[in-house]
Amino acid sequence: MLNREQRLALVPWAFVGLWSTGFIGAKYAVPHMEPFSVLFVRMLLTLVIFAGLLWWRKPKWCTPTQAGHQLVVGFLVHACYLGGVFAAIDWSMPAGVASVIMGLQPLLTALIGWLWLSERLKGSQWLGLVLGLVGVLMVISQTFQGDTGSVGWNAWLASGISLMAISVGTLYQKRFGGGVDLMVGAFFQYIATALVLGLLAWQFDSGVVVWNWQLIGALAWLVLVLSVAAILLLLVMIREGEASKVASYFYLVPALTALEAWLLFDETLNSIALVGIVVAISGVYLTVRRRA
Repeated sequence: MLNREQRLALVPWAFVGLWSTGFIGAKYAVPHMEPFSVLFVRMLLTLVIFAGLLWWRKPKWCTPTQAGHQLVVGFLVHACYLGGVFAAIDWSMPAGVASVIMGLQPLLTALIGWLWLSERLKGSQWLGLVLGLVGVLMVISQTFQGDTGSVGWNAWLASGISLMAISVGTLYQKRFGGGVDLMVGAFFQYIATALVLGLLAWQFDSGVVVWNWQLIGALAWLVLVLSVAAILLLLVMIREGEASKVASYFYLVPALTALEAWLLFDETLNSIALVGIVVAISGVYLTVRRRA
């Protein structure tokens, strides 16, 4: 039987494995339902599940102030991040470019955490963050094709908002989200997310949906695996660890996604991409390993 410390050590790796499948689930869903509508339906279904879990568990409810903080976290970590990425891609930004921009998140989180929360990073940890970024760039460079010259300012703005939102949201949860039951906190986060994404779907999507088993399966995966299991694991990570260390695990997500896309969709994964995966993993190790 694993003790608490051993179980917590497994949480980041479980999170990365689950979170990396988000792109795969979206790729199966988007051909049959427009992006913001996918996200909106995903959030509504997630709220139903969390409402049932809260009714069953009956945890201690949070104060109005705590609920307000969780609404802010939901707006930043879920609504702005997911909405920004989908909007940028919908507005002609290549997915590879968007992935590179999002790959800056651990470095930005570490920098803001250093300035805002006074989190101290050793030289080797900064080196690990840089190595992680280099690894991500190596992986993405082997799958990116396209011309960024036709990308409008609105797509760059959306991706920038997404990057800043996930970075600030991670730190905001670390600073103001303590003392709240994880499920209660997530429930309020998804309320804010559903409201924002509902407005985006109403504004930008046509509402056309082609219902089939592929779409239903993709939505089920996105809800149960990503929005429930993975998000709860992420909140545990934020509660238990430094924000910069938590963010460094996101470096592993593009690498795993590339592997999954190679297996499922026969996308390119050459020797340079494989080296990039190793470099990213090395960077994460340097950032999160224990110090004497």
